[in-house]
Formats: sequence, structure tokens, C-alpha cells
Amino acid sequence: MRRGIVSGVLLAAGALSLTVAAFQQPPAGQQAPMVVEIDKLKDNLYVMKGGGGNSSVFITQKGIIVVDTKNPGWGQPLLDAIRKVTNRPVTMIVNTHTHGDHVSGNVEFPAEVDIVTHENTAANMKEMRPNSSAPPNPNPRNIFKENNGKGLAKRTFRDTMTIGSGNERIELRYFGRAHTNGDAFVYFPVHRVLHVADVFPGKELPIMDANNGGTAVGYADTLSKMLAFSEKNADVLVNGHSNTTTTNADLKDFIQFIRGYVSEVQAARKAGRTVDEVANSWKPPAGYNAQAARIRSNAQLVFNETK
Repeated sequence: MRRGIVSGVLLAAGALSLTVAAFQQPPAGQQAPMVVEIDKLKDNLYVMKGGGGNSSVFITQKGIIVVDTKNPGWGQPLLDAIRKVTNRPVTMIVNTHTHGDHVSGNVEFPAEVDIVTHENTAANMKEMRPNSSAPPNPNPRNIFKENNGKGLAKRTFRDTMTIGSGNERIELRYFGRAHTNGDAFVYFPVHRVLHVADVFPGKELPIMDANNGGTAVGYADTLSKMLAFSEKNADVLVNGHSNTTTTNADLKDFIQFIRGYVSEVQAARKAGRTVDEVANSWKPPAGYNAQAARIRSNAQLVFNETK
């Protein structure tokens, strides 16, 4: 097994950002190296990127709390990257939602690690249905069944959960359906940082995953509840795949973008247009992107949810 380390120090947004690339020999048939980049947000809070959804890593006296664990095969590279910044053991994983690029690495962590999710995500992870924007797959992979249930949630919460105390406290929040029906927000009070994952992907149309309980019509309302909390408590938002963090102002703009999209699709439906017509004609506003598959699947969901 080959491992190399590329490290650099970046000064950005007034905070020191350390980027480390951890390399691991890829599986057979995969040519690209498996790289996990590490950005230091605060003294004991890192964002680890690559191989799926961004992972937040919070170092406490009792151990490490990891938020999301990436795609299949990326759990070990993530663990290797964590060891570049601390020797403390991982004691807890928090999964923000059910998608494979955020939960699959669970199975590569030690069996004794505590795993916490929203109660709806715990149920979804047992099924591992494909997201509604993904190409049809009659036999989707269920990595947890392949591993005899290893990596599934051990504890769940419904509305809120507090873990730890003092400067090492984190809070888990649920504001309702959006990307899925189990989107968890992870708040680090001491740093005023909120990990929001895929509900806010940045300047692009999100996945509104009907297969896993997501909503189109209610999406903006859920984000508005999250924004009300964030404006009082957080200054920095960690997104699911963005290379940089975002702000409450960015989120406020995004909410208006979602409201506009849903309203336009609803107007098209009222005018008698079809989903295909919407998918072929709708264009995102300046500064935003939208994948064709998402435009269509989200439009279908708007049609289904609009009475």
C-alpha cells in the first residue's frame, strides 16, 4: 500500500486552512488516487473533502465526532486523514442523511463507534433506496446489508439532541423535510458553525429526493426555519460538497432561488404544460446551475405535490 502526503498552509477568510492530501492505493480498476483534503476551520474543527460528501471532524477530549463518512471505500482514507491531525479515537459518527456518498464509509469504522442519525434517516439507511435524480437502477447497492448491518444507526433523534457539554457540546437539529425526510443539521456552538450538508448545495438546484421522503413544495419553508436558527447562532455554514464554506446571506439568496423555481413550475402546471416541457425549457437564473436530471425529477415532484 502506498501513502504519500501533500500538505500546504493556506490563509483564507481570516482563518488558517491546512490542506493535506492523504493517498491510498485505489481498488482494482480505479486509476485515480483516493485523496482526502483537510481544511482547518477552527482549532479542533476540520472539514475533510473528497470521495463524497464533505465530512466535519470535531476533536474533543473524549474522542472524535465525524459528520458523514463518504462513498464506499472512502472510510479508510478518511480515517487515515483524521490521523494526520490527531491520534484520538473516533467515538461517534453523525450521518446527515441517507445517501450513499455520506454514509457508506460507516462500515469501515470500528464497530464500537456510536452512530447517530435522525429517526427517518435510520429507517432510510436500512433500505438504501437510490435518490430520485439518479439513473434507474433495478438492483441498487445496500452496503449495510452487505456488511450484516454494520454501520447502521445505533441512536436516533426526532427534533433535537445535545451531545457533550461546555465547549465540546454539539447540537443536532431537524427542521423538516427538504433534500430527504431525515436531514440533520449539526451545530458546533463554540465555533458558531453549522454543518448543513446537501440541503444547501450552493449555487445549484438541489436534489429533492422523493424516493427518500424529500419535498419540493416544502423545501424553502424548511430552509427558512433553518435560517431563523442559523442567523441567531451560526456565522459559517458547511455544505455537503462545496469547496468553500458559505454564509447566512448565501442561504437567504438560495431560499429565494428555490421559491422561484417551485413557483415557476407550479405556474407551468397551471398553464397546462407537461413535465417534459418544463424540463426542456426551464433555465436557472444568472449565477446558478442546474443538472438536467434534477430539473426534470424536481419538476415531477412539484407536479405531484401541487393540488
